[in-house]
Amino acid sequence: MFSRFFSLFGGLAAVTFAASSALAPEALAASRDQVFFQSVSGIWKGPGEIVAGKYKGTKFTCHLTGESAPGGETGMKLDGTCRVGVFKQPMSAVITHNGKGYQGKFLDGAEGKGLDIISGSVSGDKVVMGINRAKLNGAMVASLRGDNKMNITISVKVEDQMVPVIGLTLDRDMDSIAVGSIR
Repeated sequence: MFSRFFSLFGGLAAVTFAASSALAPEALAASRDQVFFQSVSGIWKGPGEIVAGKYKGTKFTCHLTGESAPGGETGMKLDGTCRVGVFKQPMSAVITHNGKGYQGKFLDGAEGKGLDIISGSVSGDKVVMGINRAKLNGAMVASLRGDNKMNITISVKVEDQMVPVIGLTLDRDMDSIAVGSIR
């Protein structure tokens, strides 16, 4: 029951920026995005809730680790778990830049039990990713609130309207930063 929810929920979360005036516009945008993704690298944890649909009111917690995308690409890789009561579901996502936007997948993608990332953009402290699975279309919006808090909302398209279905608030695990900085 909850594994189906988590399959749709996917490995939510994550997101990057830097700038150099000597770069072409596409390279400049990729650099700003990369800085943003690097800024959200690390360990994040916190509560979430399903706010619409069959499982409305279900609360869960997630513990996720974000790192730079493999191979130095602009984007990120996310791994971790989300838990509802005693049920624990692995979470994973890979998001990479593909020229004009982003692509990737949550879990094993739409052909498996997950979702495909079909588009995306980074703007300031927020990333918006288009998500798809069969006839389900939607968006994941992740916004930084300072350096150590991130809000994530998953919405799905119902007729001509986007309806929020999942909300998640993550805090950066400051213990992991303190331990990692000790040499």
